[in-house]
Amino acid sequence: MTTFALRTASPAKTRADVVVVGVVPGGRGRTATARLAAGGDDVAQAYGRKLAPLLATLGLTGKPGEVAKIPTNGTIGSPLLVVVGLGAQPGDQPDPLAIRRAAGAAARAVTNAASVALALPADTPELVRSVIEGYRLGGYTFTRYKSGSTASAPAEIVVLSPAARRKEAIAAFDEAQLVVDAVVAARDWVNTPPGDLTPGLFADEIVAAAKPVAGVKVKVYDEVRLAELGCGGILGVGAGSAAPPRLVELDYRPTGATTHLALVGKGITFDSGGLTIKPATSMPTMKEDMAGAAAVVQAVLTIARLGLPVRVTGIAALAENMVGGASFRPGDVLTTYGGTTVEITNTDAEGRLVLADALGRAVERKPDLVVDVATLTAHMSLALGDRMCGVMGDDATVERVLAAAVAAGEEAWPMPIPEHMEERIRTTKVADLSQHDWIRWGGGLFAAAFLREFTGGLPWAHLDIAGPAFNKGGPSGHWTSGATGYGVATLVELARSL
Repeated sequence: MTTFALRTASPAKTRADVVVVGVVPGGRGRTATARLAAGGDDVAQAYGRKLAPLLATLGLTGKPGEVAKIPTNGTIGSPLLVVVGLGAQPGDQPDPLAIRRAAGAAARAVTNAASVALALPADTPELVRSVIEGYRLGGYTFTRYKSGSTASAPAEIVVLSPAARRKEAIAAFDEAQLVVDAVVAARDWVNTPPGDLTPGLFADEIVAAAKPVAGVKVKVYDEVRLAELGCGGILGVGAGSAAPPRLVELDYRPTGATTHLALVGKGITFDSGGLTIKPATSMPTMKEDMAGAAAVVQAVLTIARLGLPVRVTGIAALAENMVGGASFRPGDVLTTYGGTTVEITNTDAEGRLVLADALGRAVERKPDLVVDVATLTAHMSLALGDRMCGVMGDDATVERVLAAAVAAGEEAWPMPIPEHMEERIRTTKVADLSQHDWIRWGGGLFAAAFLREFTGGLPWAHLDIAGPAFNKGGPSGHWTSGATGYGVATLVELARSL
């Protein structure tokens, strides 16, 4: 069990097994000498004139991603100094996202240490939060299926900060722990093999996770109840699977809340593409297609744990998109919750169908704000890459979500819903809406225009997290390989802003 602490101790005098400090470029030009960042001042003084040539000998320039381990030989109280690059800091002010990334890189560099002291820039509540979140998330591992795993975490992690005794810093430190716990839980769900997290099993996991959280009520709708409600989108998508779909609704109603936020998440526990089957090489990571639902559920639970005075409705639409004799077909017409009919042309564009039902359920509660989160389109990954989320909706809500993402340290970018998309979603001759039109360009924008039809004209934003939800490459900063838990922190910050 790892304990976490916030202290004002000197990094040069601490007896922790490892001390982590940041390094930044010392000036312009390739030959500029790097220097220790704020937080490592006492360490710099302890080394004195020896520090600059030592950093130069190690080839450290302060660029992001640099990591070096330096045995201290008694120069400071700790036997090992870990130096991590922060990059150039705008206006010489620490960048919270850069701090998160550096702390994450440091976590992977520390091995077999019983105690770690983090002396990165942390003189504000925001930076305190960045340090602890970055370190904990960067050190995340998923070892549930590893036999003989010997992974171990330090017994104590200490954030050293001159603001350690300030109430605001203490609150930021404590709240960051809850957010990290939620991101880790979301990562665990997304990393779980799809055969072990079918819609029914995922619904059970959500119920179990919510049980100890005061003030949160959970209701699960099975396939019989979904048919009675007329949720044709989620039933159509799940028809080909031996594991029937589920719709899970969470309700948090704190006393005194005057604002109501609705969060909706896509939860496709495995996506084969259905009859419009995916290439074999695209399927191994399709357990990630429920990352939106995982983020929404964990965000609701965290908002409740924090006691934020905002009413929150969370809806997770869970289904498995499989190939079978009962699978829905291109050419079928599905009737979604509320009565809108949709012509199917691509069974691999299934996420918008389950979201149509879930959004319909959410908007009938008349919330003040609706946000959906989904690994929805490869188009968004092509447009923005694999680390940036696309945000679409009405201007005011998009701006609010983008501000929350900045505060949360998650990268997001506004995308449009052009007027001509309204025409494209109505090209069907047999139903109210076209689900897909096979035009290669702007598919992510088409999907957002489709979803907008189910928002009842309420303030709304759609987060397409197809890129950042799952890291298919190696670890980088506070992101490890596999599930990232993207969206949890942004949704919590959004609720905080309300």
